[in-house]
Amino acid sequence: MKAENPGRHTAEGRGGLHRGLLLTLLTGVCAGAGYADEIVLRSGQKIVGQVLKSQPDSLFVDIGVDVVRVPVDQIASRTEEAKEKGPVADAIVRQGVFRTADLPERTVKEHVETFGEAVVRIETPSGLGSGFIINDSGFCVTNYHVVEGETRIGITIFHRRDNGEFERRSVRDVRILALNPYFDLALLEIPRQDDMDFKHVFIAGDDSVREGDPVFAIGNPLGLERSVSEGIVSTRNRNMDGIVYIQTTAQINPGNSGGPLFNARGEVVGVINMKLLFGEGLGFAIPVAYLKHFLNNRDAFAFDRTNPNTGYHYLDPPRRTNAAAPPPDGLVNSENTQDRTSDRASGG
Repeated sequence: MKAENPGRHTAEGRGGLHRGLLLTLLTGVCAGAGYADEIVLRSGQKIVGQVLKSQPDSLFVDIGVDVVRVPVDQIASRTEEAKEKGPVADAIVRQGVFRTADLPERTVKEHVETFGEAVVRIETPSGLGSGFIINDSGFCVTNYHVVEGETRIGITIFHRRDNGEFERRSVRDVRILALNPYFDLALLEIPRQDDMDFKHVFIAGDDSVREGDPVFAIGNPLGLERSVSEGIVSTRNRNMDGIVYIQTTAQINPGNSGGPLFNARGEVVGVINMKLLFGEGLGFAIPVAYLKHFLNNRDAFAFDRTNPNTGYHYLDPPRRTNAAAPPPDGLVNSENTQDRTSDRASGG
């Protein structure tokens, strides 16, 4: 009969305890990662963990055994699981500078209440337009023709207070980041506001919108702020000058340009850009396929203030120093030239 080795028995007991403790720790890590984000890098690698801190240039991710720093410019996409269920979807996917989500269908009234604050008014010296914020960094999409030839751009944000009332917040010094004249798209950056977080919209994950689907638009037609119009998709592939547009019966007027066209789930399916004159119910929007291509390749369309091909800077004209009426046409050059020549000849 063999004698039992108490030391071996004790070692096995310790080993079982260690394994049990390790299993408990792993279970705790998995339970704590219930709201983990999935980050896909441009190199194809994938990181799953909880984002502890987000900065403009980097994310700090808890992967369970360590905290890693991930540069934002190396992130291809990010899937964020929301902790609370509500008007926003369970999973949010960050694709570069914009986000997509699988949103539930709700009424237009509920969507306007949720996403209406993300729609802004664009102001330039030559006119007004609309736009919409696509992320919490203040990136804003509008039409190229709304800001064409302009460098002084202002934006009015309709911020909802805690009591439910809207407050007009005028923001100046808005930067132009990218311009695409062919697709009539522009990307702006709104300066960060210390006392206000930017509300943003979600871009549709695909172009599955079909004829007959309900859509609605939010914008500032003719300067009438935060106007909502509802309609359906007349056709999703109206070809004009080699570009395919979404045709809709939602009422579109000057001032709606650059605003979002939403589907029944509150996702942006198009960027409103024009209507046919002398026609009612003939509005058009740029599909999200063009918008995503523009945003994902924004570096190719980057705005350069020093390049005359990407914009114009209009200088203020100098003030007149002579209060007298100008001489008649045709006499300015000849008479002034003769006077200056006579003065030089006489030594004056």
